[in-house]
Amino acid sequence: MDLRSYTRQFAHRDNRLASLSYFGTFVVYFTSLYLAIAYASNGLILVVAGMVHAFSAVRLYVLQHDCGHHSLFESRSQNELAGHVLSPFTFAPFEVMKQNHNLHHAGVGNLEQRETGEIHTMTLREWKQAGFGTRLFYRLYRSPWILIPVGSMFTYFIRYRWPKNTMRFGVAGVLLHNVSIVVFLGCLYALAGTTGVLIWLLFSFVGGMIGVFLVYLQHNFEDTYWGRRPDLDPQRAAIQGASCLDFGWFFDLAVANITLHDIHHFNARIPSYRLRTCHHSMPEDMAPRRIGFIEAVQALKLKLWDEDRQRLVPFP
Repeated sequence: MDLRSYTRQFAHRDNRLASLSYFGTFVVYFTSLYLAIAYASNGLILVVAGMVHAFSAVRLYVLQHDCGHHSLFESRSQNELAGHVLSPFTFAPFEVMKQNHNLHHAGVGNLEQRETGEIHTMTLREWKQAGFGTRLFYRLYRSPWILIPVGSMFTYFIRYRWPKNTMRFGVAGVLLHNVSIVVFLGCLYALAGTTGVLIWLLFSFVGGMIGVFLVYLQHNFEDTYWGRRPDLDPQRAAIQGASCLDFGWFFDLAVANITLHDIHHFNARIPSYRLRTCHHSMPEDMAPRRIGFIEAVQALKLKLWDEDRQRLVPFP
């Protein structure tokens, strides 16, 4: 059995599992937010509840991403509705996010299509030809101390207010999405005051940093894959150009299995609640290489794609 036939077995949706994942995450999201606000004066409870809230926010974003692929619920209309409902809590306007993410899938691993809104990667050749200003900007941009916190704040709080291709995929939806965030903030302020709003913003920011860290690791590791057409191999780009992170069962649960990103890119129709089963039931000869936490942190030092060595490498 080849990999495509194998993964196709897991590409069936179940509304019971989808509802448990979807509504269960909302319960955790609002319960943890309530506890963080109610016990704001207790540092330990605030931090623990806040971190649970941050991870649940990441999980909601992953579920919205599933809705964009129409892979969470059984029908297209159910996925579309669920994706729009998630928008105020993920900071991502659903329709534009969906369309831009589909463009990302179409261009993964393509050195000639790196303008999809993902983390930008220069080649070693481009680096050697670049001037001082370009190199300085790229060094700062790729620094994890800037990329993760500033990238999180810029992406989720600023860029998604008017994301790329808004004019193409729907201005009205983006404006309505922004209004819904303001309405939610107003309701939160009415119920919990300034403290509630600040706690929500703080741990939304933390969730954003977790998300940017994961987005970085999804395609930035030493033996990832980039190529140029006509030699680009789409299947290799999907399975080798995306990572399989091994941070443990609990972490996979917390982020709805987005850690198994290689399988997702290979077959985006597999629901998040079946990705882990698909991965761990895989025959040994098909099993991808897993990246542990230490290797993942070390991957933050990799900055440039060396086309000759076919490796992601640090700065010279």
